[in-house]
Amino acid sequence: MALPTQNPAVEQHRLIIPNKHGENLVGILHDSGTKDIVILCHGFRSSKESNTNVNLAAALGSAGISSFRFDFPGNGESDGSFQYGSYWREADDLYAITQHFHESNHVVSAIVGHSKGGGVVLLYASKYRDVKTVVNLSGRYDLKAGVEERLGKDYMERIRNEGFIDVMKKSGGFNYRVTLESLMDRLDTNMHEASLQIDKECRVLTVHGSLDTTVPVEDAFEFAKIIPNHKLHIIEGANHSFTEHQDVLASVVVNFIKESLIPNTDTAS
Repeated sequence: MALPTQNPAVEQHRLIIPNKHGENLVGILHDSGTKDIVILCHGFRSSKESNTNVNLAAALGSAGISSFRFDFPGNGESDGSFQYGSYWREADDLYAITQHFHESNHVVSAIVGHSKGGGVVLLYASKYRDVKTVVNLSGRYDLKAGVEERLGKDYMERIRNEGFIDVMKKSGGFNYRVTLESLMDRLDTNMHEASLQIDKECRVLTVHGSLDTTVPVEDAFEFAKIIPNHKLHIIEGANHSFTEHQDVLASVVVNFIKESLIPNTDTAS
């Protein structure tokens, strides 16, 4: 069935979905009345209210596609404590979300993640293989990179001595705590190996800004080299959060997802 040309009224509902640890994950369903649904995953120290996720939900709604944006544990309104690592655990949290919608008679047609969320959706695709369209926005290929910038040069020695590092805000106040366990979780998460496990039938789009100073654009080219069914789109002049390029980003993502909703006549029964 083709996508509707007219945009139906999109209803918003607040949903609470428990993960396997009994933590409540809070999200907003943008219901266009369709069976297909896209799950939107936020990045590091962010939430479902990020500009990227809010704008993508609106763009998908205008295209007649339902979406759900939610907070990972320890972020936004969801239960749990913030963790520096937890990449694989967040992939499992995402599975709790997709299972909820499968059980409520929806089809999760795509998963989209920004920054850390980009890594999470790729890990999900490598492990669960039940969603055939994956969108990685500004995701990091090498999780060993970027740590020193946040935690300082001697971070490993300090964290082994103290057991944790407290990261402060630029204003001087406490921001978040990094434990040795959560740091090792990040350092031990291998995006290269996981990307090699993504099914060849899974369509993956990586979108990255050419002027991203948080995660270098070279990371996007690394994903393009190893993910089998991959499309790469570099947005010239865009930063890590696509601050001045939200319309372009939404157009690229929605068009890619629309392509996946066109039925394959060879498999129709």
